[in-house]
Amino acid sequence: MPGSERGRIMMKYADLVEQHAEELTLLESLDAGKPRMATRAVDLGTSVRSLRYFAGAADKIHGETLKMSRQFQGHTLREPIGVAGLIIPWNFPAIMFFSKVAPALAAGCTMVVKPAEQTPLSALYFAHLAKQAGVPDGVINVITGFGPTAGAAIASHMDVDMVSFTGSTSVGRLVMEASARSNLKPVSLELGGKSPLIVFDDADVDMAVGLAISANFFNKGEACVAASRVYLQEGIYDGFVKKLAQRMESWVVGDPFDPRVNQGPQVDKVQCERVLSYIDHGKREGATVLTGGKPCGQSGYYIEPTVFTDVKRMT
Repeated sequence: MPGSERGRIMMKYADLVEQHAEELTLLESLDAGKPRMATRAVDLGTSVRSLRYFAGAADKIHGETLKMSRQFQGHTLREPIGVAGLIIPWNFPAIMFFSKVAPALAAGCTMVVKPAEQTPLSALYFAHLAKQAGVPDGVINVITGFGPTAGAAIASHMDVDMVSFTGSTSVGRLVMEASARSNLKPVSLELGGKSPLIVFDDADVDMAVGLAISANFFNKGEACVAASRVYLQEGIYDGFVKKLAQRMESWVVGDPFDPRVNQGPQVDKVQCERVLSYIDHGKREGATVLTGGKPCGQSGYYIEPTVFTDVKRMT
């Protein structure tokens, strides 16, 4: 199929995702506990833009002609790599689906997509819409399952030509090892991070506080680029901390379908217990709990937004 035709189908695919944004928003909120309003604006909006961007690139993938000498020219030809294994995390199911699927479609690849076992619903719906858009059968194949079985099968399969994985560093190592032990398929990894936010004395404190809150608590803190460490220059420390505590008092945790809510539940019991263990570790290290620090609500995996002060370097 020529690139222009792939691009046309991808544009139709994007239109269908946009038309079904309400159903997809509900699925994402049910699956991942994301606040409905933010999911519609951020997750689905980003997904549609990503699909359209790569649709526009589909007919612009070409090689180069290189002048080697007076007698010779070199030519490069870009071809689809083949079958792409795409393993998606649970924190941004829709965004990550299209950040992997869209470029693979544009390049002319077929793919096997494994969504996280915690959040498979939107990927299955996206596969349904792909068929409606005219994506040929067998191009986008969504399989559900657990990492040690379905994910490992993708990473080690001899007929998978490359793997793109987003997730933890420990699992990324396993994916790379399985790829090397099988057919030495290339691997693209996006793994965990530990990002700092640094605020100097000359900063607008109100703006910096707002940025610190969004950088830490957007998507319940379930983001690989969450600014989980905030470094403050001494001159603004007290004022920053005071304003941060005040702002966090109005941060609403609860039902993700309630438009007043800023933060929904953690994605599952395992993640909830993991976050609570980090909080307990901080307390044992001697850090001071400025806000939060415990579960909230009568049921579900809700955790108060937690801010520590007086932390040690390795807390």
